[in-house]
Amino acid sequence: MSVAQLQHRDLILFDLDGTLVDSAADLYRSMNLSLEQLGWPLVTELQVREWVGKGAAKLCETVLEHLFGQVDAQKQKKLLDTFLDVYARELCVNTTIYDGVLTFLEYCQSHRILMACVTNKPEHLAVGILESLKLSCFFEMVVGGDTLPERKPHPLPLLHCMQQQNVDKAGTLMVGDSSNDVEAARRAGIDCIVVSYGYNHGENIYDCQPQQVVDSLFELVEEDQIRRKA
Repeated sequence: MSVAQLQHRDLILFDLDGTLVDSAADLYRSMNLSLEQLGWPLVTELQVREWVGKGAAKLCETVLEHLFGQVDAQKQKKLLDTFLDVYARELCVNTTIYDGVLTFLEYCQSHRILMACVTNKPEHLAVGILESLKLSCFFEMVVGGDTLPERKPHPLPLLHCMQQQNVDKAGTLMVGDSSNDVEAARRAGIDCIVVSYGYNHGENIYDCQPQQVVDSLFELVEEDQIRRKA
């Protein structure tokens, strides 16, 4: 049985990077510009794709661990500050919307399903990307990694959205791309669907035993259209 059950949903919570948008090329670009600025060795795009998904601070930590074998607090602060500054200046040079995403967002909007973006990316950067790609109009709210005292996989960001939009657990669905999203949804007591194409820290998405995996969000539109005709 499909997990989506769109006709019974009042709110869908979406992860951003790796779910709605492919931003790894810009994260990689900004990271190397930052490392260059600091006079440190560079990393590859493939590495960055495996490291993203847990927020900017965690990305910087992983880069330092890889480059120097340890994480020095001073270096961590220097890299994070430089990276956030560089990245914020050019958020959407190579960032693109994944196929099927726009169709799905438009479909949910046309069926009056509320939507929120819940990401571990700093809120102002998430808002910047959504605005640049003209996706802001779909979301009632954006919760970033620095919006609340806790971030995913803690359930607080999800529960906060549900509370703000006055929607119960049964009426809410999470759509993400990583074990972080699956764990956050489990802890919040809501259903979760993950995409196969996103960033999952180099791990197989099936390892965290998600309820359902789709190759494109367009599959959920087709599935719902068939249900409504039945």
